[in-house]
Amino acid sequence: MAPVAATEMQAKRLAAQAGVPVPRGTAHRTPAQAGTGAASLRPPLVLKAFGPGLLHKSEAGAVRLGLDGPDQVRAAAEEMLRGLKAQGLAPDGFLVEEQCPPGAEVIVGAVADPSFGALLLVGLGGVWAEALDDTVVLPCPLEPGEAARLPDRLRGAALLRGARSAPPVDRAALAAVVEAVGGPGGLVERLGPALSSFELNPVIAGPEGAVAADARLLAADGLPVPENLPPAGTGGHAREDGAPPTDFTRLSAPRGVAVVGASTRGRGFGSMFLSHYRSSGYPGTLVAVHPTAREVDGVPAVPSLAEVPPETDYALVAVPAAACADAVRKARGIPFVQVVGDGFAESGPEGAAREAELVAAARQGGARLLGPNCMGVYSPAGGQTFLGGPPGAPGRVGLVAQSGGLAGEVVRVGERRGLRFSTAATVGNAADVGPAELVRHLLGDPGTGVVGLYVERPPDGRALARALRAARGRVPVAVLVGGRTRLGRRAAASHTGALAGDARVWEGLATRCGFAQVRSQEELLAVLEMFDLQAGRPAGGGPEVLIAGPSGGAGVLAADAFDAAGAALPPPGPEAEEALRAAVPRAAPGNPLEIPLGPLGPKDLARAAVAAVCGARPYPDAVAHANVQSFAAFAPPPEGEGGAGGGGGGGSGDSSTAEAVRAGLLEYVGHLGHLQKEVPTTRVSLVLRNVECGPPDLLDTLRPAAREAGIPCFTSMETASVAVMAAKGFAAARDEEGGEGGQAGPHESA
Repeated sequence: MAPVAATEMQAKRLAAQAGVPVPRGTAHRTPAQAGTGAASLRPPLVLKAFGPGLLHKSEAGAVRLGLDGPDQVRAAAEEMLRGLKAQGLAPDGFLVEEQCPPGAEVIVGAVADPSFGALLLVGLGGVWAEALDDTVVLPCPLEPGEAARLPDRLRGAALLRGARSAPPVDRAALAAVVEAVGGPGGLVERLGPALSSFELNPVIAGPEGAVAADARLLAADGLPVPENLPPAGTGGHAREDGAPPTDFTRLSAPRGVAVVGASTRGRGFGSMFLSHYRSSGYPGTLVAVHPTAREVDGVPAVPSLAEVPPETDYALVAVPAAACADAVRKARGIPFVQVVGDGFAESGPEGAAREAELVAAARQGGARLLGPNCMGVYSPAGGQTFLGGPPGAPGRVGLVAQSGGLAGEVVRVGERRGLRFSTAATVGNAADVGPAELVRHLLGDPGTGVVGLYVERPPDGRALARALRAARGRVPVAVLVGGRTRLGRRAAASHTGALAGDARVWEGLATRCGFAQVRSQEELLAVLEMFDLQAGRPAGGGPEVLIAGPSGGAGVLAADAFDAAGAALPPPGPEAEEALRAAVPRAAPGNPLEIPLGPLGPKDLARAAVAAVCGARPYPDAVAHANVQSFAAFAPPPEGEGGAGGGGGGGSGDSSTAEAVRAGLLEYVGHLGHLQKEVPTTRVSLVLRNVECGPPDLLDTLRPAAREAGIPCFTSMETASVAVMAAKGFAAARDEEGGEGGQAGPHESA
């Protein structure tokens, strides 16, 4: 059943009841009646035809502006009627309204999203809505003050502030319209489940007010257009079911694990996971579930989940999709069940029915279901794993991911770089346990101080948004969103009809909730490292960054990268420059600072330069960079040999050259460690440029040294800029919320 469209008059009546100013007007069946009704209105007047097929009135020639009185209205209506009939359109009638004073055109709309609930859209409206697509999106209801701040996030915000000598719009009046639609007790909340989509386009915002010149409403499938708005507090969307929150402690540290589907021939996912638990040294009770075998791969076996030992807290089911529900029904008394395989809702209607049966089977036994289509949980401290090989050292980084494969990459690459994980949980289809519950659990886990999140289409977006909001300024969070597209928007009934899954939702949430939104796996790892090492440092969230290193060209490119990320690079100023000249006479003042750092000179120049500048003019962030290619090409020759360093050119000096490169850069990193102690209110970061020109194991040598000093290490300015701005964002949120935030890591108090 298709959504039911309200007439413009119905939509405007509901908007007016919510507190949105609308023009005075009258509706009529014929051109003659429209002319008569115009007599009670003050010119200039607007004439609009309404009826089936007139969703976009301007394109159909169903709008006339600037009409001066009844005669012009009647004549325009007669001409409009002839033109519409020539297109095969038969209007139901005509709307005559007083024309709004000129002003900026803004769109304010909302759409019901199955994941996030009602989403509010604000942007430049009228013809600009399609031409520029300059909008911001947030879940409803708005928080206090958000309605006033939203327009400032538009690219065309200058048009609202008064561009080219035009007067600025009445921002308070515009904010009142936005609040009336998407704020607490507003139109969206009062419509509740009756809302499919709603749109005011344009809202004419002038220097003395804001008026909705047009309105559209689609009621949800099967529901009529309401005659009047229900009172505030009687609408609303789906609420929590009131069930107590699940304690996920045993998910990360189960006393016993049962694997269903392991084969005596050692094939399939079940056998693979059983092998992973064995090779990782799982300390609890491990049992296989097999219909006939007494043991599988040396692990005791039982016929079904009904016969597992009582301490079994986690069951991993790796059987064909059609057999999963029967296996899960026998899991009574087991708190958590994971289903590995696919063939469920992601595969079509038949799979969706299997998934529903699977969820029902888990609930019959009182188990929480992880998955299906899910790799499981990794927790070095608790013995959980879905990865082969020995587990890494336990740590304080938590991860929730809708993709098991990506989670495995983040864990293994992150561990190679020095990250240590508390829990990494994958949710797959998230038929039961979703990202929201796991994020909330990690935020309350005293052993987790940093959280990473990968989502594609969270089924629990509304609850996830609340969990992320609760983390603001308290625990740093990095979010990577997959599938950030806008396909299908042209086919929507209105500009706000296809917001579901839109990247703008996450951009709006990042601002509201204070998390760092990243664009790639590399950025996710970089931001997690920055948070892990630097989130607890008492450095502020201001945009200022000081960059120091060799090569003027590299400094220019660094400035470009940080400027694009939103940072500011103010010059140090006279007092700081005087201190710089005293500390490093050959340094070129400015920002970036150019210092003669290389393999043949002193390695403490960056330390001395940054310490001198920050002592006179503090910066919340300092980024020191080095050119590995220069260290490799001009490394000191081995003792007893003449000439320049080999830089990988072959011969007996190559190993000595590699050692010289490592030694020189290790000394440089050591000085940066001293620098971090000298400037405790500055976050120091390291960028190693052209690292592929160094010895193959260079990063494996330098990263641990930098980490020991509490300094994140990056290999590009672009990645560093994202991580630095993420740290600034968390610090700003921490200061705004008045919390300490960022549970201290091993080096943050250094």
